[in-house]
Parts: sequence; structure tokens; C-alpha cells
Amino acid sequence: MKPDVAQAMQLVRALRYQLQEMAAQLAQVERQDVTAMRKRRASAVRSHAAALRRDITEAQALIDQLQRRYLSSDERAHQHPGGRQR
Repeated sequence: MKPDVAQAMQLVRALRYQLQEMAAQLAQVERQDVTAMRKRRASAVRSHAAALRRDITEAQALIDQLQRRYLSSDERAHQHPGGRQR
């Protein structure tokens, strides 16, 4: 396997992990009742949620780009489900 493909696979794995963490954090933030908060706190919670959404979108776009560029269907066909080469 080429070093750039192996590096892309590692980066995709790391990005997916971060994506899961951010999605869980966003779910937790979205469960908060901002109507019961003071304006300043509610504004901070909304800003945090918006930043998480932007980061999630960016992570998804990076994963898509890496997969298109380095992990074409030909490369993925030579991998085990765990991401290891046969």
C-alpha cells in the first residue's frame, strides 16, 4: 500500500472518531433548554451548537475528499473491513 493511501486511511479514521464525538456533543447541547436560560448563556449555547455544526460539516467534507482522492473503490476493494490490507 502506498504511504499516502495509508496516511489517508488513518486520517479518515481519526476524522470519523472526531465526527462521532462532535455529534454526541451537539446532541447534548441541543437537549439543553435555552428558553430557561439567561440571554447571555442561551446565546453562548447557540453559538457553541453552531460551531459544532460547522465543524461536523467540515469533517464530513474532508472525509469525502480524502475518500475520493486516495481511497477509490479500487483501493477499498483490497482492504479488510478493519481497514487492513489483505
